[in-house]
Amino acid sequence: MTTTTEKLVIIGNGMAPGRMLEHLFEQAPGRYDVTIFNAEPRVNYDRIMLSPVLSGEKSYEQIVIHGDGWYIDNGITLYKGHRIVAIDRGAKTVTSDHGVMEPYDKLVIATGSVPFIIPVPGADLPGVITYRDVDDVNAMLLAAQSREKAVVIGGGLLGLEAAAGLAHRGMDVTVLHVMPTLMERQLDPAAGYLLQKAVEERGIKVICKANTKAIVGEGRVEGVALDDDRVIGASLVVMAVGIRPNVALARDAGLAVNRGIVVDAGMQTSDGNILAVGECAEVAGQVYGLVAPLYEMARIAASRLAGDRGPAFVHSDTPTKLKVTGIDLYSLGDFAEGEGREEIVLRDATAGVYKRIVLKDNRIIGTVLYGDTADGAWLNNLKKKGADISAMRDTLIFGQAYQGASPLDPLAAVAALPDDAEICGCNGVCKGKITGAITASGLTSLEEVRAHTKASASCGTCTGLVEQLMTLTLGDRYNPAAVTPMCPCTDLGHDDVRRLIKAKGLKTIPAVMQELEWKTSCGCAKCRPALNYYLVCDWPDEYADDYQSRFINERVHANIQKDGTYSVVPRMWGGMTSSKELRAIADVVDKFKIPAVKVTGGQRIDLLGIEKEDLPAVWADLGKAGFVSGQAYAKGLRTVKTCVGSDWCRFGTQDSTGLGIRIEKFMWGSWTPAKLKMAVSGCPRNCAEATCKDIGIICVDSGFEIHFAGAAGLDIKGTEVLGLVRTEDEALQHIVALTQMYREQGRYLERIYKWAKRIGVDEIRRQIMEDGDKRQAYYERFVFSQKFAQVDPWSERVSGKDKHEFNPMAVIQKEAAE
Repeated sequence: MTTTTEKLVIIGNGMAPGRMLEHLFEQAPGRYDVTIFNAEPRVNYDRIMLSPVLSGEKSYEQIVIHGDGWYIDNGITLYKGHRIVAIDRGAKTVTSDHGVMEPYDKLVIATGSVPFIIPVPGADLPGVITYRDVDDVNAMLLAAQSREKAVVIGGGLLGLEAAAGLAHRGMDVTVLHVMPTLMERQLDPAAGYLLQKAVEERGIKVICKANTKAIVGEGRVEGVALDDDRVIGASLVVMAVGIRPNVALARDAGLAVNRGIVVDAGMQTSDGNILAVGECAEVAGQVYGLVAPLYEMARIAASRLAGDRGPAFVHSDTPTKLKVTGIDLYSLGDFAEGEGREEIVLRDATAGVYKRIVLKDNRIIGTVLYGDTADGAWLNNLKKKGADISAMRDTLIFGQAYQGASPLDPLAAVAALPDDAEICGCNGVCKGKITGAITASGLTSLEEVRAHTKASASCGTCTGLVEQLMTLTLGDRYNPAAVTPMCPCTDLGHDDVRRLIKAKGLKTIPAVMQELEWKTSCGCAKCRPALNYYLVCDWPDEYADDYQSRFINERVHANIQKDGTYSVVPRMWGGMTSSKELRAIADVVDKFKIPAVKVTGGQRIDLLGIEKEDLPAVWADLGKAGFVSGQAYAKGLRTVKTCVGSDWCRFGTQDSTGLGIRIEKFMWGSWTPAKLKMAVSGCPRNCAEATCKDIGIICVDSGFEIHFAGAAGLDIKGTEVLGLVRTEDEALQHIVALTQMYREQGRYLERIYKWAKRIGVDEIRRQIMEDGDKRQAYYERFVFSQKFAQVDPWSERVSGKDKHEFNPMAVIQKEAAE
């Protein structure tokens, strides 16, 4: 008996339909031929992690959930950048804005939501954006390079995360919120006060009871006018005031629509062949924006598509957590005042802790935790079960550890949780599922648990609980410091691979994969770039850089932009330039009609909007003026920022500009595990911001103070002091040796501050400051590698290298129909 494959079409490619397909392929493999239309020109990614991308802690590639290979492996046809404009329910077809018509047997609508735009004058000015997707993040990142003023309208979850990210990027940020306290839907006034205080301590200004009257500016945004006649200056305005289910397509198709697309508990719409999931769906009068209920919708829709009509969606309150480093916040349920309700409150002003539990009939109906959220999962479990807390009422506010004769240690508290206690709210994973998977599948690492259960794989706030469960289940067999494999292609970690490359004399990627017993034929997007870097670093005179093992920006030596064009940043030694160079740049801009020219925070000029096929010609003209690549795309030295130093500044103690130029000319072209930014400040006033760079120098009267391992992303930390040297020559030798030590010991994509934390600052000081022979050896190996590294990639490509990369694959001309 042959089974006919059904045609499943999905409109939208967000987190909910992606999770639905994972469940569907497990329950009914081969039942459907799947086609997806995605309005965004990309694959499925984790929207929860957009804030870390904005702050610089993660890249887009790191938040991709399903890469292109997943769609190929599962036989899915994915139309990127295709917006569905019509559903014909009679003919059972959908049509995209590119004219593609696709038939369906079953249709899933997952159009998500659209951001709400405040209807005020000036809302359509350039510089006013929303915060919903990767394109919005890219727009904010571009604007943040100015380090000017930004206004975020909306003091909810998304608005505060946007504000924190922009502030981390160096912008002067003001949050405008119309209500008296921040996050008033999730927090009571007391917690809102603490949150505002914490946000303001991060340098972000907050104005509550701020009613926006207009957005002002001539030609582009210049500020936000309030109804009290104040004007808050801004070159960027981010609207984060809420979302609305995107129901236009469903309404036009004649489906039942209220606030969202009306579905039953099985996610079926008013049409028996059409389902809806995600933020666009309305079930039992509720619409949802948090990921946990959306994933529950996905699970139920998959069961319905697989022929199982048993599972049904049941509303459950979802905890709210804020993804801003250093702010611990947990909110759940209903905490408004009401008849018959009681509250238990704990305040610790010294520790910055506030806890409130709202009770009705001796059962928890709402919880607000600020500053100490460790008991969130336990309180959530009590609320879900409707547990009578009478017996523990006197100690409830102190947490699970105090429910007994003596306080429990954290492991005992986790052990006391029942198997059905929810551990990961984002993915709806309970304790029993995690411990069962660990036991059944022999899981021994956090990454394995994430892969099998999804626990802690989204926002990551439950990671500590998951690790405690692993310790309970595995005992001594769980070692958090155990080696994490580079990728699924190998069981070896980065350090072992680096060691074996040298020990075995492996000098090609095929040799590494063969001798180290790779599990795949040619590696993957994680291991190939890493191996390419390790081989370039270890065998600079013998290994030929593998073009195919680099990401697109490094392949074409320019930064790809959201519209498919590229940006080019010429290198300006130490941030210095001349009228001749500026004229050459202006001529290139005019000749190639480059639409945007931007001065970067690293004292460079960025030319934005260049077509790929024009890149070699642009480089040729820049090369004639003496420019080489600024390598703004590279895992390597990008910039050496300087101040004017003793040449011009009244306070300058040394020639910081000259030293910065010398360092950059000496070190450009070298590849490093991750991007490397430097700065030289001419005095302790630190105008070049050397104390937040990967490597920095502060010039003082007695010489040069060398700093390293700064961070200004999601992790914010000042630099560590390596030591003081007396001369420029010594300063150069020490920072070159430090860089080479990092090059040889760093793991691919590991920033220098993370490497320093792993290796130990004292050990780095010992090797670079105290061991002269080792320092000299590092220095000499770097100098040797530069013989092969200091080749301008722009000049090479102007001469014809990799010319296929810049030629169109084909020229398609439309012919008139006869």
